[in-house]
Amino acid sequence: MSQDTEHDHDSQANRPNDERTNASTTTPVPEGDDTLEKSSDSSKDIEVDKEADEPIKATEDLENDDLPEEISDEDKETIKKVASDDNLSQAKSYASILVEQVIHAKETFERSLGSLFTSAFTAGLEIGISFFMILSAFALLNDVIPSRYAMVLSSLLYPIGFIIVVIGQSLLFTEQTSLLSLPVLNKIEPLHKLLRLWGIVIAGNIVGGCIFAALMIGLGLHMHLFTDHAIDVYAEHILGFEWWVIFGSAVLAGWMMGVAAWLVTSARDTLSRIVLVTLITGSIGFLGLHHSIVGNIEVFSALLYGNTVSLWRYLVFLVVVLVGNTVGGVVFVAVLKNRTFLFEIEKVKEQAAEARAKMDRRRF
Repeated sequence: MSQDTEHDHDSQANRPNDERTNASTTTPVPEGDDTLEKSSDSSKDIEVDKEADEPIKATEDLENDDLPEEISDEDKETIKKVASDDNLSQAKSYASILVEQVIHAKETFERSLGSLFTSAFTAGLEIGISFFMILSAFALLNDVIPSRYAMVLSSLLYPIGFIIVVIGQSLLFTEQTSLLSLPVLNKIEPLHKLLRLWGIVIAGNIVGGCIFAALMIGLGLHMHLFTDHAIDVYAEHILGFEWWVIFGSAVLAGWMMGVAAWLVTSARDTLSRIVLVTLITGSIGFLGLHHSIVGNIEVFSALLYGNTVSLWRYLVFLVVVLVGNTVGGVVFVAVLKNRTFLFEIEKVKEQAAEARAKMDRRRF
């Protein structure tokens, strides 16, 4: 081999991987030079491995097939333009977050009914861990500090079940309320499919929560982690308001859960998502806001093992909180966030139309 050829190989060896790949694939390959052919092949392997190590981003390099068929080709091109998000050093763009949520919601609509119910049932069980921990801590602290402070301190354990649900990707109604409404707001899915989907998720969450209350809260009583008195005190902490106060509190809780879903989508790594879920749900627990799925376990436990909650009181509470959470999640998050996105789409369309008009004027 000539000295020039050896010099080329040495210089390529000292370059970064990207430059070696480009150099080897662009250098002309003389006939019969097996060494350079092998170098070209190996550089392609390096390129493939590098691509395999790169994180997959839902809104980077979007294809038309990634978007629902109901959207026109022109709108797909506009959405891909505003949702492009390839800079990992910066926060995700507004449109990138919303498009990713719509894609995930569309996938949820396409899941089988059995898969949806099982996932929602799992979430109902998992969210009960929060109440189990809160009740145990409350019973322990209530013996040494005033009940009010014991209630506040124990509520700091509220995020545990939510972290399990969100990171484990089970279907929780209050998290999915705003998310699942996005395809309907954008006329991709019909309203009746959304209502059916909400019904399945709510049913799975409630059934899972009730079973957790029946089994695990009963187990905690036998383990002397808490007493039936502690269960009643905590239930009255939830129920001791007028219905319209509970409804307003549930609206705020639904709003905050919708914001949590938005922030979780905006995060690029698991640790950031855990921190965000902890901050939002911890605030809900600290403020004593009414969350339908956790509240179902709290009040149903008092119905089974306490002495102050009747079946009628439990049912009225559940309906009021479910409606409040739904209003908070859909109106304050899905509708407003989606409206902002549509304004951004219209702005991009206007800019594209102006650019085309300028090009046409230049031609003539």
